[in-house]
Formats: sequence, C-alpha cells, structure tokens
Amino acid sequence: MRMHEVQTATDKKAFIQLAVDLYANDPNWIRPLDKDIEEVFDVEKNKFFKRGECKRWLLKDENDRVVGRIAAFVNRQYKQEQPTGGVGFFECDNNYEHAAFMFDHCREWLRERGMEAMDGPINFGERDKWWGLLVEGFYPPLYGMTYNPPYYADFFEKYGFRTYFNQICFSLQVHARLQEKFYERHAAYAANPEYSARRIEKNKLEKYARDFAYIYNKAWAGHGEGKEMEEKAVLKLFKTMKPVMDADLVWFVYHKEQPIAMWVNLPDLNQYFKHLNGKFGLLQKIQFLLLKQFGKCNRFVGIIFGVIPEYQGKGVDGFLIVSGASVIQPMGKYTDYEMQWIGDFNPKMINIAESLGTKRSRKLITYRYLFDRNKEFKAHRKL
Repeated sequence: MRMHEVQTATDKKAFIQLAVDLYANDPNWIRPLDKDIEEVFDVEKNKFFKRGECKRWLLKDENDRVVGRIAAFVNRQYKQEQPTGGVGFFECDNNYEHAAFMFDHCREWLRERGMEAMDGPINFGERDKWWGLLVEGFYPPLYGMTYNPPYYADFFEKYGFRTYFNQICFSLQVHARLQEKFYERHAAYAANPEYSARRIEKNKLEKYARDFAYIYNKAWAGHGEGKEMEEKAVLKLFKTMKPVMDADLVWFVYHKEQPIAMWVNLPDLNQYFKHLNGKFGLLQKIQFLLLKQFGKCNRFVGIIFGVIPEYQGKGVDGFLIVSGASVIQPMGKYTDYEMQWIGDFNPKMINIAESLGTKRSRKLITYRYLFDRNKEFKAHRKL
C-alpha cells in the first residue's frame, strides 16, 4: 500500500470517483457537488489556507487500485487545549488495515507540524459542512452533511479515536402545534412595541449581514474555539445563499432596533442537487433553476438559531419561533423541518429543540485522537 498525494486533474477525479464507486448501490447517498468538494482544497477559494495547511491523499493497493482517500489539515484558528489538527473527507473500502494505514499517515503528517491530536472526520472550514461521522439516521443527507457507511465508526474507534462530542439533529412536522408556552411568550413580546420580529429583506443584505455578525459574535464566539465571524464574510455568505434563500425562512428579532436573536433556515438543497449527479456546469444550473421553479422541495433546514446572552432564558426564543411559524405554516409549501446538528456540549440549545416537540433524527460524532496515548482524554466542555 502507498499514499499518493492528490495533485493532478486525474488525481482529483479519482478522489471524487472513489465515493461514487463506494456508494453505487446505496440509494440513500446523495452525491455532493464536485465543485463543493474541490473548493475546500482550492487555495484561492478557501480562506482557511491563509491561516492553515491542508493535504489530501489517495490510498493505492498493491495493484495500484484506489481503495481509500483522506485529507489532513492544520487550522491555526482551531484553538484547543493542545495543538489539534484534523482529518476529513475519509472514504475507504471495508478493510480496517486500509483505514489504519491512512490514519497513521495523517498522524505523522500532523505531528511533523507540531500537532498533538487530531479530530475527525471534520472539514477544513466551518462546522456547517462535512463535520462529524454519521452513526445514526442513515437516510438521505441534508446539503453539506456527512453521509457514510456504518462500518466507518468501527474503524475510527478501533484505531483509538474517542468521542469528543456528539452532534444531534432534530426533526419536526411543519404543521405541528407548538407547546402552549411558546404562544404565551410570543403574545407577551408582540404586545410590547419595543420588540419586533421580521423576515430578511434580500435587497438589504448588508444590514442583515451586520446584524447576523453581531448576534453570532455575541452568542457563539466562545463556543467555536474563540472564532468570530466578520461582517464581510457574512455578506459574502448571504450573497452566495441569495439565489436559494427563501426570505420567509430567515428571521431576526430586535429590541429598540438592536438585533438580539436570529433563526436562519434554507430549503433542503439536496432535494434539487440529487438530480445533478455532482455536476454544476451551465446545463446543470439551468436544470437547477427549473427544479427550483417547478420541482418539489418540501423540507427546510435549520442552519443557525441564537439569542444573545443578555436575552437568553427570557422567552425571546418563543417570540422568534412563533413569529416564523405564523408565516411558514399557512404557506403549506413545507411539510418537514430538520435542524442541522447541535452539539451535546450545548444543553440549552438541545432543550430548546426538544421543547418544540421534535424527535431526534440523526446523530454524528466528532472523534478525537490524542497522539500521547497516556494523556488524559477530555471531551468537549459543556457550555
């Protein structure tokens, strides 16, 4: 066996093709867009290269056949107790020796760069895409969500990875009536003219990008290893989202015009992309527009929900959710709602999700492997 670094166009094609071959008989797998994978490894398009390093490899067997793939990366923004790198985009045939060979290679590559641990499978980017290993809920994934065979968990755990945190997804029927306490909270805030809930306006993305960044940095900066989001980065994200954004699904709450909470959702894009076979050239873009106009997308996805600390535990969440539901439910366009994962280190958000009457729909795991096998393992701290 040997590790072959991905460098040429042929290598890149093989990196994509391995997943296509492995999932050829799995009806639940939805092929990610090739461009979304490649942009992670593009120095010009992935901002994390400014503060990090990334390599990816193919594993070839004795017959020069590709039997695995993996990437390893160092992200200087990823602040941990010990310097921690990452591995991701892992795919492998059902052979533990192949998996261990790739893990060994990444461990040494990361150790050479001063790392003392590795998390995986994670993304060389934000946590909103390809983060964690799916262990429960093996049905069609949401856009940007990991999907993998069940045997991958055995590979990670046999090698010595341990659960750093669990990632829980929740689902809900859109027509379901919420608990009465949410309506009571909504009524109280709705009667106070100092508070307002409003949908995003696509012609004012600069304003809402500023509001998003303010709420995010107040509510989450301490949760994601100290990272903050810059307003210009949010605006770029909003402009990217604009063609697929449904304004009825993106909500903000204000107190005296100061942003204090947000609830950002998107239609489940995989209901469109599953028809495109990973491609997104001119013909596929036309096909996507036709699907978006005339096709069916009955599920929307919770991307982010947050209230700044000063207003947490005061019923603002109920005001926000009922304000959105009062518009979304009568539309009749969407029947299913699923939240992107919430870490088990965030019990407050899990409590909010469960109080809506949701059910747990999927579980993923972010694993951690300490290079010093005698060092005490610590799971993600509770918030």
